Amino acid sequence: MKEIIGGVTAAKGFKASCTAAGIKYKDRKDMAMIYSEVPCKAAGTYTTNIVKAAPVKWDKEMVDHSKFIQAIVVNAGIANACTGQEGYSYCQETAKEAAECLSIPADAVLVASTGVIGMQLPMDRIRAGIKAMAPALSPAIESGTDAATAIMTTDTVKKEVAVQIELGGKNVTIGGMCKGSGMIHPDMCTMLSFITTDAAISKELLVEALREDIKDTYNMISVDGDTSTNDTVLLLANGLAENPEITEKNEDYHTFIKALHEVNETLAKKMAGDGEGCTALFEVKIIGAETKEQAKTLSKSVITSSLTKAAIFGHDANWGRILCAMGYSGAQFDPEKVDLYFESAAGKLKIIEDGVALPYSEEEATKILSEPEVTATADIKMGEATATAWGCDLTFDYVKINADYRS
Repeated sequence: MKEIIGGVTAAKGFKASCTAAGIKYKDRKDMAMIYSEVPCKAAGTYTTNIVKAAPVKWDKEMVDHSKFIQAIVVNAGIANACTGQEGYSYCQETAKEAAECLSIPADAVLVASTGVIGMQLPMDRIRAGIKAMAPALSPAIESGTDAATAIMTTDTVKKEVAVQIELGGKNVTIGGMCKGSGMIHPDMCTMLSFITTDAAISKELLVEALREDIKDTYNMISVDGDTSTNDTVLLLANGLAENPEITEKNEDYHTFIKALHEVNETLAKKMAGDGEGCTALFEVKIIGAETKEQAKTLSKSVITSSLTKAAIFGHDANWGRILCAMGYSGAQFDPEKVDLYFESAAGKLKIIEDGVALPYSEEEATKILSEPEVTATADIKMGEATATAWGCDLTFDYVKINADYRS
C-alpha cells in the first residue's frame, strides 16, 4: 500500500467539480459534486443523533434501496436539519436537478449538507449550482482538491487522502475527502466524508467493511462533545480497476479493508487536528486493556475531558486530569497499576508509574506538550487489548468561533 496524491478523483472513473453558489458564504466556493462515469455500489453510515438532517434520511433510503449510486451533491453553509417535510422535499429536488443534468436516475444521486441548523435551503441557488457543476466535472486531481475545499465550514484546511493497493494483479485506488471541525464527538460527528474506489467488490462486503472500520476511526474522534445532526460517511465503488470482484473474505478483502482503514484513519485524524480553534492534535492510547471496549471507553473519556483538553492547550502535564477522566468513564481498572507517558516529536516522558507520580522535569514535559501533535499513552496492565482516540486542545478561539457561528 502506498499513499498517492489526491482525493476523490484519484480512483479511476471518478470526477469532481465545485462552484460558488452563494448559499451562505460570499466570494467562496460552497457546493461540490462527485460523479462516477459508471454506476457504483454504495455503503453509508450516519449520525447516531435522534435528530437527523433531511440529507441523512435521503441518503440512507437511497443507499439501502437504489439499484446503484452515481453522484453526490454537497452544499456548505446550511445544514438542512430540523427543516421538516420541506427540507426533505429539497433533497428530492436536488437529486432530480442533478439527475437531469447528468442523465442518470434521481435515486442514483446522494445529497449532503453542512452548516447552520434550522434554515431552509435556497433552492434557486442550489439548482443554479448544480447546473454550473455538471458540465465542469473533471477527473483532474485538482478538481478533487477544489471539491474538498468547497465543503469546508469552520475548517481551516481542506482534508483529502488517497492510497493505492494491488488486488488480483490490478492497481486499485481508494481516495477520500471530508470536512469537520466542530460539533464533533465519538459515534459520528459533524463531519461529512466521501470515499471513492475503483475496486470491484460486492455490496454486502462493501457495507460490512465500512461499518466495521468506522468503529476504530470516525467513531474515535472528538472535538467538543457534541454529536451532529448531519454526520454522513459515503463509500462508492465503481469496479473500474477490473480486479476479480471481491465476494468473500479472502486475502484481497483484507488488503482492501487495510487500505480503507488507512484512508478513514487519516481523514479522522485530520478532522480532530483541525478542531475549531485548536492548536494541537491530542492522541490518547490505552494499552494493556482486558478488552477492546474497555480500552475504547477509557480513551474516549480522556479526549472528551474539557479539563484535560485545557491542560493540553496550556502545555501543562496535569496528569491527574487524565486519571480522573479514566476514573469516571465507567470502565473498570486499577488506578494503582497505571503507567502514563506523554510523547511528541520533542521526546517521550514517563509521568506516572503504578498510579504514582515520578520525578520529572516540568520544563521537558512542557516542551513535549508544546508540539502540534501530542500523545498520552496509559498502560493499565490488564491484558493485550488496545484502542486509540483522537481529539484536540480546548482554546479561547473555540468559544469565539461558536459564539457567533450563525452570523
